Amino acid sequence: MRHFLDFEKPLAELEGKIEELRRTTNAGGIDVAEEVGKLSDKAEKLLQATYAKLTPWQKTQVARHPERPKCLTYVDALIEGFIPLAGDRAFADDAAVVGGMGRFRGQAVMVLGTEKGTDTESRIRHNFGSAKPEGYRKARRLMELAGRFGLPILSFVDTAGAFPGVEAEARGQAEAIARSIEAGLDAPVPFVATIIGEGGSGGAIALAAADRVLMLEHSIYSVISPEGCASILWRDAAQAPTAADALKLTAQDLSRLALVDGVVPEPLGGAHRDAAATVQAVGDKVWASLEPLLALDGGTLKARRREKFLEMGRSGVV
Repeated sequence: MRHFLDFEKPLAELEGKIEELRRTTNAGGIDVAEEVGKLSDKAEKLLQATYAKLTPWQKTQVARHPERPKCLTYVDALIEGFIPLAGDRAFADDAAVVGGMGRFRGQAVMVLGTEKGTDTESRIRHNFGSAKPEGYRKARRLMELAGRFGLPILSFVDTAGAFPGVEAEARGQAEAIARSIEAGLDAPVPFVATIIGEGGSGGAIALAAADRVLMLEHSIYSVISPEGCASILWRDAAQAPTAADALKLTAQDLSRLALVDGVVPEPLGGAHRDAAATVQAVGDKVWASLEPLLALDGGTLKARRREKFLEMGRSGVV
């Protein structure tokens, strides 16, 4: 059964009625095609009206939708001959960060991403996409490997943030994130990052210090989650919708502030309603962003990347 968000309840009721009528047709041979058609048109209009005026908090909910395509969905569909690489060569392999080599539309690339998982078992295995220091050290290792062999880097980011546990702090979480960001900024190869769901705090930036940063239409990217912000400012997580408004975390806000380089449209109703179309749209946008970068040398890429991030503090935000 399709998972509906809180604000989609009227739509859930309509689609439930449509499904019930279709079952009636299948069971008793009664022709209800006309009624199903009317309800389907009504549901389509309601879906359009609902998604035309989503609030930042509602977009946050869409970005976290459990059926939304995950990092490995994009890797499986877009990367040919993907060879996963594991471990940070220091402590362990962190399944929250996936990475490896393959070909993207004929171009050899290094791929990185944060994977949340699609069911209970995989979510636990991938720690819900929240990486520990060894995950960021693996990312750093693979970015340096990409630089050594001249492989462009593609990343797909979907994380609420880095894992905040005591063991992660004991193993140097902040330092590992900082080194991963440094590796991204210093990579002498093209780097395109895509926020496919949540982009939370330094845990997201660690894999997104790129030449081009793209966002899906209903994804979010912020220094802190709305719940975390609300807990700090009001000591009340129930104020999360207010915090979401203030954080300017939507793709549209960040594009307007010149903090991201492009927004990828999603199918009506969100990426989860048509994963294949979403993956295709992301692939097209990533290639359009990557292709011009392939002609640039490492020194030019690093200089432009440095200027890009420095410029964020000079204009747009203020």
